[in-house]
Amino acid sequence: MKLIRITILTLVVALAFSSLANAQSGEPLAIIMTADGPIMPPMLEYFERGIETAEQRNAEVIILQLNTPGGSVDTMLEIIQVMRASRVPMVVYVSPNDAIAGSAGALITMAGHASAMAPKTAIGAASPIDSSGADVESTLGTKIKEILKARVRTLVEERGTKAVKLAEAMIEDAKAVTAGEALEANLIDFISDDTEDLLQSLNGFSVQMNDGERTINTENVRTQDVNISFIEQLLLMLTDPNIAFLLLAIGVQGILIEISSPGGWFAGFLGATCLTLAVYGMGVLTVNWFGFIFLIIAFVLFVLDIKAPTHGALTTAGVASFIVGALVLFNSPSTPQFQRVSVPLVIGMGIFLGLLFFGILLIALRAQHRPVQIGAESMLGKTGTARTPVGVGDAGQVQLGSELWSAEKSAESEKIGKGDLVEVVEVRGLRLIVKKK
Repeated sequence: MKLIRITILTLVVALAFSSLANAQSGEPLAIIMTADGPIMPPMLEYFERGIETAEQRNAEVIILQLNTPGGSVDTMLEIIQVMRASRVPMVVYVSPNDAIAGSAGALITMAGHASAMAPKTAIGAASPIDSSGADVESTLGTKIKEILKARVRTLVEERGTKAVKLAEAMIEDAKAVTAGEALEANLIDFISDDTEDLLQSLNGFSVQMNDGERTINTENVRTQDVNISFIEQLLLMLTDPNIAFLLLAIGVQGILIEISSPGGWFAGFLGATCLTLAVYGMGVLTVNWFGFIFLIIAFVLFVLDIKAPTHGALTTAGVASFIVGALVLFNSPSTPQFQRVSVPLVIGMGIFLGLLFFGILLIALRAQHRPVQIGAESMLGKTGTARTPVGVGDAGQVQLGSELWSAEKSAESEKIGKGDLVEVVEVRGLRLIVKKK
């Protein structure tokens, strides 16, 4: 027991000294974050978590690797507010090669305490659009543009007149520029081949923080990745228009199956879950809710074709309505390209649902023409063998399959003797009326 206590104490002391040595090693820490994809509400949670981690670990700098076509203006403004309040310098790095910082991403790049771009990247096209994806016109459009231009002026005014003019042109005229053009206008600080190159360039570079000027030290820097979490990835995935469309299609179908065939729980549960997730995604995405009416009409037509078979006419109309509804919902002409649903996916899903409901329709038609399998009507026309002589009003016995029945002869039948083949012509209670076959 004493030996165990000594061993535990030794381990605790060793761990304490190890932590102290790491804390006093003097090696600065750089937190590496990656924002790849549209700027949506779940991205804000990732920014907050990354900055909080950097502050808790007393990091020297945060490197945000950014590649985005744009996204929500409201989310962008909240992200900028979080970034500017960070106690750790935040450097926005548009990377890798061929990446873009479009629309909202351009303003996030300007909001960094320092900014850099990889070669062959682009930044700009930050004109605001409304909830339907169209350019904001008239007085409202002017107000929004003026607010955003005022915001970027506060972010880049220290970079000089040329940088301010370029930033305003990105909002007013949707102007976009290359990394070289952005550096020439002093809109960014560096063009770096990779993160390691950027960290070397940042060594000794001074940035302006809320508490004054600070010089970044990246000599012998060690890096730590703060990746997006599973929940954040899941929420971002739900804002993918293709995923939202699939969830909507599966959800509505599940609910209709539950309504048409009540009693089971799985279809209804799956449908409700998928619809809930789809509504979250559509609440974030740019959608035209008029298309939802066509989707409802499509599924109503599918169900009607099952209840009142029309040999596939309603199913065909339902497929057309489904495809039109999905395209109107997600792919209005002014919707940003990155928020559009795949047209082949919509057409493929429409055809799949049409074939599915057409198959159900065939099963329903066959069921209508299938002979009755149970009850008295199912006995009519069946043949068997007389086990005893059978007369009129005189009960005999006949065998149908493996069953033995009480029977009597019909008035029109010939005389039935033992071993004769008989056919059922009527059922009276538990007695069969048969004729000689």
